[in-house]
Amino acid sequence: MKLMTKTSLLLAAMVSTTAAMAQTAAPAPDYTLAFNVGAVSDYRYRGIAQTSFKPAIQAGVDFSHKSGVYAGAWVSNVNWIKDYVGATEGATEVDLYGGYKGEIAKDLGFDVGLITYQYPSNTADKAGYANANTTEIYGALTYGIVTAKYSHSTGTFMANNNSSGSGYFELAAGFDLGNGMTLTPHIGRQVIPGQAGNAGDYTDFSLTFAKDFGNGLVATASAIGTDAKDSFYKVGSYDNLGRNALVVGLKYSF
Repeated sequence: MKLMTKTSLLLAAMVSTTAAMAQTAAPAPDYTLAFNVGAVSDYRYRGIAQTSFKPAIQAGVDFSHKSGVYAGAWVSNVNWIKDYVGATEGATEVDLYGGYKGEIAKDLGFDVGLITYQYPSNTADKAGYANANTTEIYGALTYGIVTAKYSHSTGTFMANNNSSGSGYFELAAGFDLGNGMTLTPHIGRQVIPGQAGNAGDYTDFSLTFAKDFGNGLVATASAIGTDAKDSFYKVGSYDNLGRNALVVGLKYSF
């Protein structure tokens, strides 16, 4: 999920040829409320498949205040809790998040917050694992087109036993190609403590092309890969959740 902060457009003062009369710029709104709905061919979280390589339907809502405070919610279907963990329940992910963002200096911004990934009624703990619900705190710095972010779990991470204190560091850049097109390279490193031989640790990388068609409609295509180990991310007849993939998506924001 990505937060999209809407900035208001400042109206330039217009000077009449017959009278030097400047108009006052329109004030920025105190807050914005935006909604989104979309679909992806394969829901990937940090390079790891969440729907066992099947499509997902997703929707969210974002609140942003002019002070820099924001909050939101996002929902998607998932398969990994049943397919890979062996739980009988847990087919929905609900993310709740909030934070504060601002500017430290010209072209240098920050973002700090908390996110909780909730899997209602999941029974991962009855299948011999930790409960799948996960909460993280995060902090990010953005300079120009480059963003560095670190996320740290406050308890166990994604149903893994003894995984408290898991961390994810990521680095991304957004290149404006013009005509509503952007290209975003990304690399991340997930560390999950308490797992034998550090088998849960991996690096993911992706290259995402996005096209904004206007009126809130954006299409994406992402080439995604990881070095996730079969011993940890492959179960029974199911393939490695971190296998390479091309993922396409479509999202409408309003």
